[in-house]
Amino acid sequence: MKKVLVALAASVALSAVAAWPEKSVNIVVPFPPGGSTDTIARAMAQHMGEKLGQAFVVDNRPGATGTIGATAVKRAAPDGYTLLVASLGPYVIAPHLVKNVPYDAVKDFDYLSLPVQAPNVLVASPAQKARTLAEVVAALKAQPGKISFASSGNGSSDHLSAELFWQQSGTTGVHVPYKGGAPAINDLLGGQVDFSFQNVNAVLPHIRAGKLTAIAVTGDKRSPVLPDVPTLAEAGVKGAEIYSWQGMAAPKGLPADVKKKLADAAIQAINEPTLKKRLTDQGMEIVANTPEEFTAFQAREYARWKTLIEARKISID
Repeated sequence: MKKVLVALAASVALSAVAAWPEKSVNIVVPFPPGGSTDTIARAMAQHMGEKLGQAFVVDNRPGATGTIGATAVKRAAPDGYTLLVASLGPYVIAPHLVKNVPYDAVKDFDYLSLPVQAPNVLVASPAQKARTLAEVVAALKAQPGKISFASSGNGSSDHLSAELFWQQSGTTGVHVPYKGGAPAINDLLGGQVDFSFQNVNAVLPHIRAGKLTAIAVTGDKRSPVLPDVPTLAEAGVKGAEIYSWQGMAAPKGLPADVKKKLADAAIQAINEPTLKKRLTDQGMEIVANTPEEFTAFQAREYARWKTLIEARKISID
């Protein structure tokens, strides 16, 4: 009798997996609407919904540098109906900055795919005379601790780009955190701050319009949308490569078949020709890696940023 019950339970479980998805899937974005992460999540939601035959609905839950939304996903059932699409912040940075984060970023998520990445670009305000990285470094050394670098917030990739740049170039600047990339860029355009490391896609229109000067990109190769702008390494500062990225994850413990369906759908969505072209035209690079590749990548990034944050004594306060 016991064997019959076990077999019956297994059959029911397999039927449930095979039927997935039977209802809409919730994609939590731990940031406000309108940013890069939200845009990517919504585009993927549309294509994944078309692929899997159910609605994928974006649910914005901003706050606490993305940890509120990430915590909600960690606490959700691992049934494939709750996903997280976030930038690197909640996955590999905030756990080292926010006290008592209620999740373990290494152990509490099933990593599905990293759809895209993009280098940051060092841009100068219209008021700045510096046009090369050598000139920026010279100015920082001549005025240590006086030249300002705007960021979208403490612990953001643009903030850590500046910290790593200062570390590797032997300079110091003034970090000016904003509540988001838009206000940081606005003050940069207005000359209230001097420089910023911003996501390429966020400032590309301003660079092309001649309103901001692109000094160098943080990738390990030049950006296809800024082919004349050198990398930091090419311009003389090595070891400061940084990519901003967005990744899709789920609560730990997804059934294997559901995990595969989600990962396959995510990879196919980001490679949809129209979406792929739109994103690459904005300066993003398609990664679309596997769950195994993303899991290994997250672990490397987690360790890397822990080392930098501790070495630079970076605080979120």
